[in-house]
Amino acid sequence: MDEKLKAFERLLTIMDELREKCPWDKKQTIESLRHLTIEETYELADAIIEKDMSHIKKELGDVLLHIVFYARIASETNEFNIADVINSLCEKLIYRHPHIYGDVKVANEEEVKENWEKLKLKEGNKSVLGGVPASLPSLVKASRIQEKARAVGFDWEKPEQVWEKVQEEIAELKYEVDANASKEKVEGEFGDVLFSLINYARFLDINAEDALEKTNKKFIKRFQYLESEAAKIGKPLSEMTLAEMDVYWNKAKEL
Repeated sequence: MDEKLKAFERLLTIMDELREKCPWDKKQTIESLRHLTIEETYELADAIIEKDMSHIKKELGDVLLHIVFYARIASETNEFNIADVINSLCEKLIYRHPHIYGDVKVANEEEVKENWEKLKLKEGNKSVLGGVPASLPSLVKASRIQEKARAVGFDWEKPEQVWEKVQEEIAELKYEVDANASKEKVEGEFGDVLFSLINYARFLDINAEDALEKTNKKFIKRFQYLESEAAKIGKPLSEMTLAEMDVYWNKAKEL
C-alpha cells in the first residue's frame, strides 16, 4: 500500500509542478482538456480490444493524468480537489453496494444491477435512463439504454424472443424499401433493426461495440492485404475487376 500511495503522491507533486511551471500546462482549462480526454479514452478502448497489456497500462496512465489535471484546475478556484473526487467516489461506492457494506442480500449479478438502478432513482434521478450520457456514440448508447431498462425488469425473457424481434424488424425494413418509402421511414426501420440486433447481442453475452470494432479491424487488415498484393503486380485497385480483387480477398481470409 505504501508503494501505491507514494506513486500517487509523486504524480500529484509532478502535476503541481507542471501546472506552475510549464507554459502549456498553465494554459489548459477544463474545457480545453475535454477533447483530449475523449481521445485518450478511445485509445484505451483500442488497447483493450487489442489485448495489449503494455499499451493498456500506458493509456490508463494518460486517463489518470487527466483526472488529476481536472482536479488540480478545480482546486485553484476552490471548487474541489482530488481528495474531494476520491472521497465522493468512495461514499457513492459504499452507498450503492449495500450487499457489501450493509445488510442487503443479493443472489447474483442481476440483483446487484437492479439495486444499483433503484438507488440511483432514490438519489434524485427522475428516469432510469437519465444516467445515459447524451453524447455517447449511438451503438454504445443503445446498449446502455437496454441494460438500464433490464435492471428494472423491462426486458425480454429468452434469446429466441429477441431473435424473432430481429426478424420482424428486418421484414419491416424490407417492406419499406420494396415500397419505395420515404428516406425517413426507411431510416427509422433501419434504426429499429440495429437496435434489435444490439439487444440480441446482449442476450448472447456479446458486446456489440466490441464485436463491430473487431470486424472493422478484420476488414482493414484484409483490405490492406489486397492493396499490398495489387501493388506487387503494379495494378491499382481502381483498375481491377471485382473478380480479381476477390482472389486476393479470399487469400486474406485464410491468413
